[in-house]
Amino acid sequence: MAIRLEKSFFKRDVLEVAPELVGKLVCHRMADGSVIRDRITETEAYRGEEDKACHASKGRTKRTELLYSEGGVFYVYLCYGMHWLMNVVTGNAGEPQGVLIRAGELYRGPAKLTKNLRIDGSLNGVTAGDPADVWFEDDGYRPEIITAPRVGVDYAGEYWKQKEWRFIGKE
Repeated sequence: MAIRLEKSFFKRDVLEVAPELVGKLVCHRMADGSVIRDRITETEAYRGEEDKACHASKGRTKRTELLYSEGGVFYVYLCYGMHWLMNVVTGNAGEPQGVLIRAGELYRGPAKLTKNLRIDGSLNGVTAGDPADVWFEDDGYRPEIITAPRVGVDYAGEYWKQKEWRFIGKE
């Protein structure tokens, strides 16, 4: 039996939460009551203002304000003006960090995943878990995890680009 992850799960450092989310289920309840689920197969960690690949690297702005929230809040933003990407904030309030949900078993790539889960900007700022319509479940599945450099962060410079903060469930 799957259990919903509580907000407390996310009130930890992103480098603990990101690998632990691999293998969990991301769930979205539709207006008709049906639920779409996909097992997370890949995540990426973004950690604080010092991380040049993190949106918070430029400090607190209107766009990044949610990253400074307490862990468990969804940070959903539009990428390239056309793709919604879903992140969940981790850690304590005032310490900007979050996990990008990069891929699931059914949908590879963060844009395809959110499109097929029907995730959009209306979920930006929503807290994961009860009674939200988007949540994570743990059904006990624990894949072996491998690490790799993050994707699409060339702008952050070589040091931050090479950080192995991408977590992938080994198939």
